[in-house]
Amino acid sequence: MKTAIITGGARGIGRGIAEHLAVEGWALALCGSKPADEPKVAQAVAEIAALTSEKVRYFKCDVSSVSDRAAFLDAVEKEFGTVQLLVNNAGVGARVRADVLEMTEENYEWLMKINLQGPFFLTQAVAKRMIAAREAGNTEPFTIINTSSISSTVASISRGEYCISKAGISMATKLWAVRLAPHDIQVYEIRPGIIKTDMTAAVTEKYDRLIAEGLVIQNRWGFPDDIGRAAAMLARGDLRYSTGQVIMVDGGMQIERL
Repeated sequence: MKTAIITGGARGIGRGIAEHLAVEGWALALCGSKPADEPKVAQAVAEIAALTSEKVRYFKCDVSSVSDRAAFLDAVEKEFGTVQLLVNNAGVGARVRADVLEMTEENYEWLMKINLQGPFFLTQAVAKRMIAAREAGNTEPFTIINTSSISSTVASISRGEYCISKAGISMATKLWAVRLAPHDIQVYEIRPGIIKTDMTAAVTEKYDRLIAEGLVIQNRWGFPDDIGRAAAMLARGDLRYSTGQVIMVDGGMQIERL
């Protein structure tokens, strides 16, 4: 049984990734901040599970919490055994959109713990387990995928903390790629563009207009399915000799044009 952890796996981009991995025969350990019996969560997990004959389980876990992360990994190991794939996807937008001159430390710290600190130390914990498995003779492919954003390089002064967190994810990808390469553990970054999810629902009108004006050369929104396809490709090992690389899924938005 090949097992993947997907944080934030029951909604948005995480669900898109989970659906594609389910179809390709992965057992899935999903986690999120909401309880498993929350109706939307339960429905999403049931629909994902219907796509595969393998195990799909959901665990309540706040990735910013040290104790939650530890309990989650212990529960996953007990039920699934060795994990071959970690997808760091869980994240939040700015709690309050405010000019960087008005940003508060409280909001900055809250977002950074979820978007950057949590994924970094979850990766650390999973990587140690992968290394131990490798040293015990396990020759299976091990992979880590980080979901970032075009905001890692595109400045938005009304949500600077979000941009900084995603830039940090991009550097974390490089750091882990370098550190884990000797153990044959590949690390990648998927960098989405403008993706239609509940996180972008509040700015739909704004991006509809910008896309119509040519912001995205493929002239449409991205969807969680687009990210899921990229994650499935990496999970299959299609880019085994490309550790540390960024997979742009942005409709060509960041191509420089005259």
